[in-house]
Amino acid sequence: MSRPVLVTGGAGYIGSHAVLALRDAGHRVVVIDNLSNGVARALPPDVPLEVANIADADAVKAVIRRHDIRDVLHFAGSVRVEESVADPLKYYDNNTAASRSFIAAAIEMGVERLVFSSTAATYGIPDRVAVTEDTPTRPINPYGWSKLMTEQMLRDVVAVTPGFRVAILRYFNVAGADPLGRTGQRTQNATHLIKVASEVATGKRPSMQIFGTDYETADGTCVRDYIHVSDLAEAHVLVLSWLLDHGPIGLFNCGYGKGYSVREVLAAMGRVAGKAVRAEDAPPRPGDPPALISDASALRQQLGWVPRYDDLDQIIKTAFDWEQHLAQEKP
Repeated sequence: MSRPVLVTGGAGYIGSHAVLALRDAGHRVVVIDNLSNGVARALPPDVPLEVANIADADAVKAVIRRHDIRDVLHFAGSVRVEESVADPLKYYDNNTAASRSFIAAAIEMGVERLVFSSTAATYGIPDRVAVTEDTPTRPINPYGWSKLMTEQMLRDVVAVTPGFRVAILRYFNVAGADPLGRTGQRTQNATHLIKVASEVATGKRPSMQIFGTDYETADGTCVRDYIHVSDLAEAHVLVLSWLLDHGPIGLFNCGYGKGYSVREVLAAMGRVAGKAVRAEDAPPRPGDPPALISDASALRQQLGWVPRYDDLDQIIKTAFDWEQHLAQEKP
């Protein structure tokens, strides 16, 4: 692809890793980000950063025109389940309405391929633990609904827009940081388990909470399928190439197909950090399913995706190393 790839939300956690993966694969990259969650220093200095909101159609059109964009990775949006329960309209605005505006502008300007960052939260509480792409979607929180609504918009648009191709990636629990230390998660007031545990292990937080201890799981705590952010970023590069010859729409789960409980994750953090992570039991959070584990065989079989960091301790080590880096970084 001679034209650059546009990455929305590219200064954020997952977006910045996708930028690195694209560059490592030989692509040129342009980022659009309003910097509400992302930070400019998460990007290599030679990557053009367009500071704008994806809901601003005129700004989006100008960026696409200026850089002659035909390919997009769409990450921009809000991602906290518990916040979506407390403030649902924020999520329907940031994730659904803003995406609607962005998609319309992109199509008008001739974008041909779009990879959408979706979530396993679209499945809700599945009837069986290992979910496939055919598992019924029954979100139990506004975050999952906001993403599922955007998925449906994309399906409907693809059906009436010749030449427009879309891939939807449903992420399970993303964690870790670039193994080379180039970027990582900078989220303020983070709620993701491994990020929070890393902050406790490095002394940024005095302790943390385990939300829910009487779920129907082996040790009573939530079970999740953790995927290293760099493996996820590589999946985006592969699916973008896949869209050159396939479509008009693809749907792929992104996970490793194995689950770890909250207590197992904290034990692994203790091994990596060399000390126990102080944690207190707390009531369950609204909108949290007991267990979510992927069947991501389609991603492996159709795209040839082979994860490189499929090991819980390795995921946690990169997260912990990054947190130590942040502790030493100048403001």
